[in-house]
Amino acid sequence: MPDLNFIPRYTELSDSGTPFVSVTMVEAVGSTPQDAGSKMLVTSEGHYYGTVGGGRIEAKAIDHAISMLKAESGGASHTDFVDWNLRKDVGMTCGGTVKLYFEASNHRQWRIVIFGAGHVTQSLARLLVTLPCRVTCIDPRADWLAKLPAAPNLEIIQADDPPSQVASLPDDAYVICMTRGHKSDLPVLLELFKQGRAFPYLGVIGSKSKAAVLRRELTEAGIDKEQQVFLCPLGLPIGTNHPGEIAVSIAGQLLEIRSSLPD
Repeated sequence: MPDLNFIPRYTELSDSGTPFVSVTMVEAVGSTPQDAGSKMLVTSEGHYYGTVGGGRIEAKAIDHAISMLKAESGGASHTDFVDWNLRKDVGMTCGGTVKLYFEASNHRQWRIVIFGAGHVTQSLARLLVTLPCRVTCIDPRADWLAKLPAAPNLEIIQADDPPSQVASLPDDAYVICMTRGHKSDLPVLLELFKQGRAFPYLGVIGSKSKAAVLRRELTEAGIDKEQQVFLCPLGLPIGTNHPGEIAVSIAGQLLEIRSSLPD
């Protein structure tokens, strides 16, 4: 009989952004502790829900799932399929064989962090939440944050001191700085560079003249010019200054850079 609670628990993990592996017993031959179709969910903490047999076979499956989650990004596998003889491969007295399918979700997520919730962010967020990514928007203004779309892959952080959030950013985040203006962009950049953070993408909205002013002030604040790696203007050179068109150009550039990086 199907486990009616499995899908809600799977959805719970998926929506939360927690990396996890679903394990499905696709075939069971001979003497086995579970039937084909049994399922289990595993997080980096270990067993989360369900079962594919308990005991040694389940322990081995959990270890295999965790190893998928812990694998370095360059070699991490999204799916795997194993064919285990319970006596030879698992060390059980049962004489059967099982085939298990492993599928990782929320692993090696594409993370995008936006400082600022203004007009361009409002349009950009609506584009990004339709893509396979997780978006975080940071702004001190509750009223602007409230205008953002409700989506399971969008995290909203109201912070009176946005630079204080820099330390918690993952190293693989694509970071966009689109606060209320130059005076609030600069402290975020300063904190990023003071902490020696380097990201696959760091962009600041604005013109070439704004970029020149930012670089001069960063230098005056003691940030080496070689360290000042950020895009400004950001986005592809297409469209007009309409917030929606700027958002499309930024989304296109994010995809372009993501595609250019090794898996």
